[in-house]
Amino acid sequence: MDSHIWEVWAENGWKFRFGIWIPSALMILLLRNFSFARKLLVRMQNRFTPSPGLYSDLFKKYQPDMVIASTPGWRMDRYLLRESARRGIPNMTVIVGWDNSSSYNISGADVQWATCWSELQKEELVKGSDWDPEHVHVGGIPSYDGYFRKQWLMPRDEYFKLHGLDPQRKLISYASSFVHFAPNFPNIEALAKLVSSDSLAEPSQLLIRLHPSHFQDKPKIFADERAQVFELEKKYPHVHVVQPVALGGSLGYYGGEDMDEKSSMMAYSDVVVTVYSTMLVETAVHDTPMIAATIDTPGGWNKPKKFSLSLKEIGNWPTHKRFCDARAGRVAATDKELRSMLNAYLKNPSLDYPERRKFIEDEITFTDGTSGRRTAEFILKVLEKTGREER
Repeated sequence: MDSHIWEVWAENGWKFRFGIWIPSALMILLLRNFSFARKLLVRMQNRFTPSPGLYSDLFKKYQPDMVIASTPGWRMDRYLLRESARRGIPNMTVIVGWDNSSSYNISGADVQWATCWSELQKEELVKGSDWDPEHVHVGGIPSYDGYFRKQWLMPRDEYFKLHGLDPQRKLISYASSFVHFAPNFPNIEALAKLVSSDSLAEPSQLLIRLHPSHFQDKPKIFADERAQVFELEKKYPHVHVVQPVALGGSLGYYGGEDMDEKSSMMAYSDVVVTVYSTMLVETAVHDTPMIAATIDTPGGWNKPKKFSLSLKEIGNWPTHKRFCDARAGRVAATDKELRSMLNAYLKNPSLDYPERRKFIEDEITFTDGTSGRRTAEFILKVLEKTGREER
């Protein structure tokens, strides 16, 4: 959030800075230091709820016993959750993102219950967002159950054929991340040169997964980087790009039906490289060696009024720091370091295996593929409890 605060400063003019940014920054200092101020803000937000409600027709039609959202009102779900609270209907959030409990803070509605991935996330919710620990459940991450069950895994030969990959060469995959803060191109170009010059310990190839933002035409910088990556694919041998199909409208290019692609990429890669994406957790689930690459472009995006942040500076963010401290993978800040780390993993795929397993147990708690059932049982338990209290 500190980075976002300075992003807002950099991308707005002085009228905005004096009129909105400075008062907001002072308020943030107050909110960070006093829980009473955070709780007051949650209550004050309830005033910004339309009456009659936006969802009155749906509540009348379905008469829900509970409303569940993927955030406690951090996004537009705030209006649905506020309306449920106003009607006295119990509500809950099921945390779906690795960094959600650390990157976001104050709830946008009165939400009573939460279920999250781990004790680490629970601590962030309790100490960072004032949640009642008795109302926060650790249930794992249901959407990863399919990884553990291998239900999305395509046959290896089918997956390699899909992307024109050589089954005789090692596969290094790159998952773009944090493109809003910095270009990923230096990471990608370094990898492309390494696999194409055969300067690695084993003959290798590169598969690049672009970020959803790369498929936006505005701002132009993301589209330009996308074009650069496609030019690399043409220029260098053994470089391939995942080209996802658009889901339509504002849904972007990746969604639930992308799990076959993502799971197969992580399972069949010999090394997965990203910045500090959530895919580090997902890759560890597949027991694939991983590297966080932080090769910077001097000046970042180098565009007027576009905030840039060095990739090297984000290693102390909560989830990133836990990855580094766990030693579940390596961090490469230069081309030379990247080459050395890739070679280490290509020579010894079992390197850091114990640390990867410990990292997974700490971050998602349950590895038996039944987090969905465990979460559902908690929801039913809360429904039963709130139903008894109403009676």
